[in-house]
Amino acid sequence: MYTQFMRLIEAIAQAVEASGETRYRIAQESGVSASQLSRLVNGNRGLTVETIERLADYLGYEIALKPKARKRGG
Repeated sequence: MYTQFMRLIEAIAQAVEASGETRYRIAQESGVSASQLSRLVNGNRGLTVETIERLADYLGYEIALKPKARKRGG
């Protein structure tokens, strides 16, 4: 689960960089503090789910939870 969460954070960080917007504007428009956004982009984790959701929403992404395929046998 932790690995998937880290992938999510990395994907949001990449979306921030690819957006073409300044970090300041993204922070202001998404309601996320500039320091939280900076920590995300610089690889320092420790962000809340709420922060990640705000950024994803602002950047036009949807976070979805889906069931894993069950392992057969064993």
